[in-house]
Amino acid sequence: MEASSINVPNIRIALLESDPLRVVGFLSILDRIQGVQMTAMPVSEVVATEGIDIAVIGNRSPRFLETMAQLKTECPKVRVVVTGRDADDETILKAIVYGARGFVDEAAPAADLAQAIHTVHQGSIWGSRRVLSMFIDRSGGLLRNRQAVSPSITSREMQVLGMLVEGRSNKEIGLPLGIEERTVKAHVAKLMRKVGARNRIALSVEAIRHSLVTA
Repeated sequence: MEASSINVPNIRIALLESDPLRVVGFLSILDRIQGVQMTAMPVSEVVATEGIDIAVIGNRSPRFLETMAQLKTECPKVRVVVTGRDADDETILKAIVYGARGFVDEAAPAADLAQAIHTVHQGSIWGSRRVLSMFIDRSGGLLRNRQAVSPSITSREMQVLGMLVEGRSNKEIGLPLGIEERTVKAHVAKLMRKVGARNRIALSVEAIRHSLVTA
């Protein structure tokens, strides 16, 4: 399946991949997305380059965990998306512990990588329901409690929640709903109180865990 065209803000991506064929494959997918600039480079260049938004790395890359650790320490603002095939839970958990904000199975449709880039760039996380569940279980402190989700979520809040899980910004949520950004912020704040989440990421994860929306 080919990647769909997704309009996203200007995003600079560092591809930590040395295999020429895989580099060409990634470029063929992301070159179709407006506003995305991807460059293959070693981790040392990522560290030395300002303005990198996202680093994409495969879990089979040499020194995978060492590279993740270096990025987490030296480039804390760079968000990491990990790709892999048939990864076991331990591998995925290690990626999460080392700072991954998204995990895309290489067997998934090409459009999933594009959506993952978009979602992670907006400050949310990307992954299957199983990956998101592991994320919340291993990222202690994201939730104030494990209380049941309140049944009093309004239809408008559900609309906001659905788009928030997709990784949309307040502006991108408000525009199709015909409401101002400050109104979106108010809805998000109410949702976090009802769900017991401390931030937007925890809110997104809990929404999927409780089947309020689909991943």
